[in-house]
Amino acid sequence: MGGTNGKGSTSHMLAAVLQTAGYKTGLYTSPHLKDFRERIRINGEMISEDEVVNFVAQHRSDFEQIQPSFFEMTVALAFDAFARHEVYIAVIEVGLGGRLDSTNIITPLLSVITNIGYDHMNLLGDTLPEIAAEKAGIIKPGIPVIIGEYQPEIASVFLDRAQQAGSSLRFASQEWEAEAGVESSKFDVQNYDDDLLKVEVKNTESERSLPNLSLDLTGSYQLKNIETVLSVVEELRTQGFTITDEQLTAALRQVKALTGLQGRWQTLSHHPLTICDTGHNAEGIQEVLKNIAAILYDRLHVVIGMVNDKDISKVLGLLPKDAHYYFCRPDIPRGLEADVLQQQALALGLQGNVYTSVGAALQAAQQQAGPNDLVFAGGSTFVVAEIV
Repeated sequence: MGGTNGKGSTSHMLAAVLQTAGYKTGLYTSPHLKDFRERIRINGEMISEDEVVNFVAQHRSDFEQIQPSFFEMTVALAFDAFARHEVYIAVIEVGLGGRLDSTNIITPLLSVITNIGYDHMNLLGDTLPEIAAEKAGIIKPGIPVIIGEYQPEIASVFLDRAQQAGSSLRFASQEWEAEAGVESSKFDVQNYDDDLLKVEVKNTESERSLPNLSLDLTGSYQLKNIETVLSVVEELRTQGFTITDEQLTAALRQVKALTGLQGRWQTLSHHPLTICDTGHNAEGIQEVLKNIAAILYDRLHVVIGMVNDKDISKVLGLLPKDAHYYFCRPDIPRGLEADVLQQQALALGLQGNVYTSVGAALQAAQQQAGPNDLVFAGGSTFVVAEIV
């Protein structure tokens, strides 16, 4: 499972569906929020601490000789765990790019790429076609491919790669139309419903529809991910997997409970309404802003922190100038100093104060927010990790 945005949510949704259909399912994702073991789950349960300790002890000499990266060691641990637990199927999320990613050692049943956006440009390329070419590296000879979102400027990259590999390819966004149900279209601060996103889905190539889907991941950007999941399920059915519509519907209603997913348009508090999201690049922030626009509130308070190895100007340039900002530094070595973030934000017309930690910034925002205000926290996955 590759892509710039949505691959984590899509991976968790798909794992939930497969679990509900009765298949013993491994799930590998990154990064984690609270516990390293979140990255490696079997039927929704994290592997044990003993498994991690024993794996490191058993392979310590190999690690010292080979000098793999942290991510490479984690991938090896995941694959070892899935083999030992004899999972029937595993959903594997790519870490970075695709072509050179350590997860790409496998030959999958199906390759999935959600979408392409500007992220990790220092490693993947400066243009969308260059980034898409790296993501397309997970396409394997003869293995079916599903691309979540049809993007005209890069579609040919995937089509050409699939043709070279002799792989069938389909675009999920050309097969399905997913729309938020009427109940999900607009939310008032006082009666905000964070339980389920009501979804109406129609297949654009047939009369088939799924009008009563509900998803417990409430960001409107999940509509794109649902389309991807539906195309994946259709493909898996052709490969012999038995997944009923009833199982699909039941799984999507409880993705968080089945897989432990957190941080995707997650409500932290109702008084004041406080929401966080892990979207951290320009495309992700654009989706976040769409969700914010769907909420009726008096004033917006934004708790924001970022990392120091990304071009943050695009993200800051998208943020609303009429919000009040609470600048903070994620508590990791890569965290961008809050005063540096503030200065760059001020240059773009964003006003706010600096705080010593993510927790202090969130506390200040909630204290200053009025009863009908909205507090949003994000800018980096690592900000969300400190508050969920």
